[in-house]
Amino acid sequence: MKRILVTGANGQIGVELTARLRETYGTDNVIASDVRELPGDSDGPFRILDVRDANMVHEAMERTRADTVIHMAGILSAKGEEYPQLAWEINIQGIYNVLEVARIKEAAVFFPSSIATFGPSTPARNTPQDTVQRPTSIYGISKVSGELLCDYYHIKYGVDVRGLRFPGLISYKALPGGGTTDYAVHIYYEAIRGGHYVCPLKPGSYMDMMYMPDAIDAVLQIMEADPKKFIHWNAFNTSAMSFDPEGIADEIRRHIPGFMIEYDPNPVLQKIADSWPDSLDCTAAREEWGFSPRYDLAAMTEDMLKRLREKLGDSQG
Repeated sequence: MKRILVTGANGQIGVELTARLRETYGTDNVIASDVRELPGDSDGPFRILDVRDANMVHEAMERTRADTVIHMAGILSAKGEEYPQLAWEINIQGIYNVLEVARIKEAAVFFPSSIATFGPSTPARNTPQDTVQRPTSIYGISKVSGELLCDYYHIKYGVDVRGLRFPGLISYKALPGGGTTDYAVHIYYEAIRGGHYVCPLKPGSYMDMMYMPDAIDAVLQIMEADPKKFIHWNAFNTSAMSFDPEGIADEIRRHIPGFMIEYDPNPVLQKIADSWPDSLDCTAAREEWGFSPRYDLAAMTEDMLKRLREKLGDSQG
C-alpha cells in the first residue's frame, strides 16, 4: 500500500484506522472520505464521497491516485433493520462500485465482513471458516453478498481483494454506530459514569469480540501479508474473545466492585444476537497470515476503564 483511499472514514473503525494508516504510510498518502466531513477534522486530506455513486468513486480514485481502497463505508446490523433499503444500497452498491473501479485501476481492496454472515443454521460453537451461511438480518445478507462479490472479482478479474469477518469491536475512542454488539462499549461508559447499566441483551448471549487495537493491527497485517499462503483471501474469521453480558460485568466488577447490571432485552437486537455464533474458529487467519490478537477480556477491560476515565475526566477508582 502506497496511496490509500479510506471510505467510511468517520465511522467507528474508520476514525482509528485512518489515524493508524497515516502514522504508518504518511498523512498525505492516506485520503479519508465519507458522506460528510466531521467538524474540526483537518488531520489530513479528505473527500466527500457517497459510495453508492459510481462516478464519485471513480473520480475519487482518479484524483487521489490511490492504489488501495480500505472500504469501511456501511450500515451496521441494528441500524440496518431500521433502514433495510438504505443498508442494501450502501452495503451492496458500495462494494460493487469499489470493486469495479479497483478492476479498472488495478487497485487492491480491503472488505470488512462480519460474524453477521452466519445464521441460526450455522454451527454456533467454534464456527468453521467455511460453513453454512444463511443470515436472517439484512446486514448479514448484504455482507454474505459482499463476500461473494469479492471472491468473484478475485477469481474472474484477479483483483487483490482481502477481508476479515469482524466480531463485535470495542473502542474507547469512537462510539459505535448501530450494531448488535454496541452494548459491550456502552457498558464501560455507564460503569464509570454511574456504576449501573441496563443491557439490551439477555444473560447468556455469547458473541465474539475484539479490542479495536487488535482489529486495526489485523487490517494492516492482512493487507501487507505475502499471499503465497493464502487459501481464502477474503472473509477470514477473526476474534479475540467470546463472552456474554454477565461475563463482561463480572470483569468490570474486578475494578468497580459495586457495578450493577440489569436486563431489558430489545427484541430486534436479541433476535440478531441469537442468530450469531457463540465462538469462531480462527485457524485459517492464524495459519494463512499470522493473526494473533494481544488483548483478552481482562486486558481489554483494564485498558478500556483506564482510557475512558482519562477521556471522561473521572479520577475515581
